[in-house]
Amino acid sequence: MIVMVLRKVPLGVRGELSRWLVEVKTGVFVGHVSARVRDKLWEKCVRAKSIGGVTQIWSTNTEQRFEMRMSGDTSREIVDFEGLQLIRVPNKAPSPGNPPGVLPPGVDRLL
Repeated sequence: MIVMVLRKVPLGVRGELSRWLVEVKTGVFVGHVSARVRDKLWEKCVRAKSIGGVTQIWSTNTEQRFEMRMSGDTSREIVDFEGLQLIRVPNKAPSPGNPPGVLPPGVDRLL
């Protein structure tokens, strides 16, 4: 099984992926393809992503039973911790104009 998540990619890339996988939600594709097709789809998406991001997760014979890879602007990063792939969400440093705890202009609350 394979899952691909695309952010800010051209529509043509999504159309190409829909030939091989099912788009269950905008930019989220699921299916079952061979390792060769999986790698070709990855290469195609990475080349075409421009400013967006691509995440690919597939089942394999490891401790976690899956592997993943990311490219581009995904707002997360994969960290290997003793053979386990974990996700790190980097802390966003507060901008000099907005100290921590102070909401930016025009924002009444954070959800």
